[in-house]
This record gives sequence, structure tokens and C-alpha cells, in this order.
Amino acid sequence: MKAIASTIILLFGFTLNISSQQLKENGTTVNSIVPEGWSFEVVNGDLNKDGHLDMAILTYPNYSEHMKVREDGYVYNFNQPLLAIYFGESSGNYRLWKSYDNVVPAREDEFISIDASLNITPRGTLEISISEFSSAGSWQSTSSKYTYRYQNGDFFLIGKDEESMWRNSGERSIVSENYLTHKRQCVTDNVFNDNVKRKEVWSKLERRPLQRMGEAQ
Repeated sequence: MKAIASTIILLFGFTLNISSQQLKENGTTVNSIVPEGWSFEVVNGDLNKDGHLDMAILTYPNYSEHMKVREDGYVYNFNQPLLAIYFGESSGNYRLWKSYDNVVPAREDEFISIDASLNITPRGTLEISISEFSSAGSWQSTSSKYTYRYQNGDFFLIGKDEESMWRNSGERSIVSENYLTHKRQCVTDNVFNDNVKRKEVWSKLERRPLQRMGEAQ
């Protein structure tokens, strides 16, 4: 009984230790910021136009309570991805500006995979691309790209591109919205059938205040 109790205490303590890991407030490299064992993607660029390279990190915690191991050993990670923005300083240090736990969705089940990637353009805008693929229950695959620009002390959504395709029929729609010019482009075609005529429709968007990063879509 004592041995069993000791094992439970050790396992419980390990879980608490894993769950207490967090991104560091500052560091000189991404490896000094992201906890050991977390997977991540990092991109660099001057986001706030101060002449110093900044860093955007998309990372996936490995809290054990949100992990599932399949019979063949494949590990599903259902942890909430974190997007963190670090501004660079003249000293070479990176300091956390803000982190978000609601910008990139978490994987919710075994059948729908979610992939995300980051890019900082030469103009300093941050692009967040998110794609969803369902291995059961739906033939539809979707991908979205959100473009943010740092201005007036925050990141604002200035553009959105969405592509949706039905893998059984080849029908595809691509919608691009520019919130600076207030224009919307919608293109439909068929990736399997060249005889289906490509259609392109332009329309105007209602003028609204730009949406901050992290605000509800």
C-alpha cells in the first residue's frame, strides 16, 4: 500500500509540475523562452517598426491531461496552442508583449486535424494560416489566412483569405477580404474539372472598426 501511495504522489506531483510550465517573460533565444518539451514554430521580423527584429511564436504545451496516446503509439495533442509576440530590444533580448490562447484553435477530436503556421512579411505584417482536415464525417477541407498589422499600439486584422474545397467533387471557393480597402473577392471553380468555368465576383464590405487580435471573430 505504501508503494502504491508513493507512486500516486509522484505521478500527481509530475502532472502539477508539467502544468505549471509557462512561457518565459523574456529571453535571448526562442529556446530560452519556450519550456522544454513544447513543440513550437517561430518567425522573425520587425513588427513594430522600431528597427529591431521581433519574434512571433506558435507553441503547443504538452500538459499530460490533454494528451492521448493511440494504440500504435501516435500521440494526439489536445492542448490549447499559444501565440506569443515578443518585441526585440537593442540589447538582443526579446520581451513578451502579449500572448493569446484564443487565436489558433485547439484540436478537439481524433478525426479533425488542425495545422497552423506563421509568417512575417517584408512589410512587417503577421500572417497566421490555419487549415482543417477531416478524416471522417466530411469531405470538406478548409484553410484560412489572417493578416495582422501593428498600429496604434496593438495588432489589428487588415485582411482575411479563406479557401474551401470538397474533396469528393472538386468544388472550390476562395474568398479574400481586405479591411483597408473594404473590398471582397469571391472566386469559385472546380479543381477536378477544367470545363467548369471560373467565376469571380467583387463586392464592397461594410466599413467597420478594425478588429484587434484576440477579439471574437
